[in-house]
Amino acid sequence: MQNDLSSQSDGVADGSAAAPDDVDAALDPVARLEAEKADFKDKLLRTLADMENLRRRTEREISDARTYGVTNFARDMLTVADNIRRALENVPAEARGAHPALTSLLEGIELTERDLLKTLERHGVRKLEPEGARFDPNMHQAMFEVPDPTVPAGTVTQVVQAGYAIGDRVLRPALVGVARGAPKANDSSEAESSSTAKG
Repeated sequence: MQNDLSSQSDGVADGSAAAPDDVDAALDPVARLEAEKADFKDKLLRTLADMENLRRRTEREISDARTYGVTNFARDMLTVADNIRRALENVPAEARGAHPALTSLLEGIELTERDLLKTLERHGVRKLEPEGARFDPNMHQAMFEVPDPTVPAGTVTQVVQAGYAIGDRVLRPALVGVARGAPKANDSSEAESSSTAKG
């Protein structure tokens, strides 16, 4: 029984040895207030950072809404622009000057097309003019290859349908024909050297 009492007194002694530190921390108002201050300061800084991130995200969303809000409408208007262009291209050149009424009608359609394109540009939609440029798969859609040794491989040589972009996004890729280009100088010299080696 004395052993039990001595073990209990050891436990109390251990507990009492640990308790003064906890009691000192709990009773020391300066340490407690410093801990609360650090906690509140951390919460304040996190809240300020969250609010700044929210402000930036909201500004970006508002900017995107202004820039890209007309995307669906603009995409629908591209069909109108295409039809106007097709109407103008399908009138034979010899018929253009033959009848004054037809000439006036064509001038009116051309004016309507220019006005439509200017209106689209005013709202951030621009026409892509890729002919002669390097093929860009982000802006162009290759429809066919054209063997053309006069231009480097990968150059847009023909535009089947104009493309459009709004802001920095593609509204509709341009449908293009891409040049295969001339064979590389190394390929032709290797072919010549292998043919002379065989001969």
